[in-house]
Amino acid sequence: MACHLRSASTPSSPRSSNTQVEQQLQILSATVSSPSATINTMCHGLKRLADIYSCIQNMMCTPSSQASLCHTLQRAAVEAELGRSLVVLDLCNAMQDSFMELKMTVQELLLALKRGGDASAQVKAYARLAKKAQKQFKKISKKTASDKNDSRVVMLLAEAREITISLLESTSSVLSKQIEMPKWSLVSKTSQKSKAPCEEEQLQALEHSIGDLESRVGLLYRRLIQNRVSLLNALSS
Repeated sequence: MACHLRSASTPSSPRSSNTQVEQQLQILSATVSSPSATINTMCHGLKRLADIYSCIQNMMCTPSSQASLCHTLQRAAVEAELGRSLVVLDLCNAMQDSFMELKMTVQELLLALKRGGDASAQVKAYARLAKKAQKQFKKISKKTASDKNDSRVVMLLAEAREITISLLESTSSVLSKQIEMPKWSLVSKTSQKSKAPCEEEQLQALEHSIGDLESRVGLLYRRLIQNRVSLLNALSS
């Protein structure tokens, strides 16, 4: 399901490549907005999104796209997309920082669980970090609105950017629901002790999943950088 990238990376025609990328963006958008989305869904979605950016990268390198992107009428649209892409890069960096903090909080929660104590402080810290990450998106949405333009590549980049923001926001939302009061707040030495092994496994799985998300966002960040370089090269050609 990963964009059929082998065929998309060496398309028979620019039009077929456009269609494939559009279809994959639509599928990914529907997946991200699903109420049943999980952390695994987000991990898979981030990988697919990075693959889509690779497809767009290949499209940008074709002679026809290069000619279109460097055309005088398209320069404003390309420059605007370059500016908006910086906002998304900043968002990826913020998410990476959030992942690191969340992993540390999960580790502290694991330690509290093993000691058989009250873990409410760690639960509150996790919830606070998750909400902090979600606040980023209210600021971002106003900065990334785009206008219609004639370059299909730029339009695809704009669509991919919007889905990137939506996917990261959904990821943040899913993570915020992983640890909630009062489920994890009272890890006592007596009544909850029998549940500790199961809860430890859940927390270890969550820590591993956050690490996977961190890796996927790192890959996505690199693809975004590559796309920016291609746009800059097109403007300078």
